[in-house]
Amino acid sequence: MIEVLSARGLMAARLAGRFVGGTLDELRRRVRVGTNLLEIDEWARELIASAGAVSCYVDYAPPFGRGPFGKVICTSVNDAVLHGLPHDYTLQDGDLLSLDFAVSIDGCVADAATSFIVGDPVDPADQRMIDATRTALAAGIAAAGPKARVGDISEAIGTVLRAAGYRVNTDFGGHGVGSTMHQDPHIPNDGRAGRGLRLQPGLLLAIEPWVMRDTDRLVTDDDGWTLRSATGCRTAHSEHTVAITDRGVEILTPHS
Repeated sequence: MIEVLSARGLMAARLAGRFVGGTLDELRRRVRVGTNLLEIDEWARELIASAGAVSCYVDYAPPFGRGPFGKVICTSVNDAVLHGLPHDYTLQDGDLLSLDFAVSIDGCVADAATSFIVGDPVDPADQRMIDATRTALAAGIAAAGPKARVGDISEAIGTVLRAAGYRVNTDFGGHGVGSTMHQDPHIPNDGRAGRGLRLQPGLLLAIEPWVMRDTDRLVTDDDGWTLRSATGCRTAHSEHTVAITDRGVEILTPHS
């Protein structure tokens, strides 16, 4: 399914996006060495309730997961990169934490993710990897716009990630959003420009580069959800929801 939003729908998407981006910033401010992943999930639940939002994750049960997910945020630590199921783990100095968060407000979804180092020390290789995903995200957003194609976004992301020395997995990537969290089109993190769906005003896209330091292979954790690097290497993930408009691209989920 591909949805094209009306002007009213875009207003709702802006509300959802501001909340998602603001929540990621608030959670990042609260997280420190000694924070438990279950605390992060509880904080997110409280913020969702206070905003009158609806979690996109708690009842989520796609074919690739062992659903329903049961939590309201993905917390992926170190070698975990996607769909990290919050569990009883206390963050340590130097842990690399990725938060992925999506909610619906007034019937419209926004989805975003960020990675950062908890405490000290900051491994330069970790920071370089995080920075690469952020640079790739910016490149993907810059390549989008009315009359661009999905392949333009994919090629822009893949070019940045490969130039930084990372292998790119295309099994999981960006996607359309709207009244539901995961819609067409699929946006691989590598591809060829000029291919795929032509973008049009009113489309909402979640663009999300992610990488693993020395592999492109994933393994699924025993919880049936958390995806980890096959080699145990560290990982990073960045994501924004954007709207395609007549004038270009609008980032709906600003966060630091």
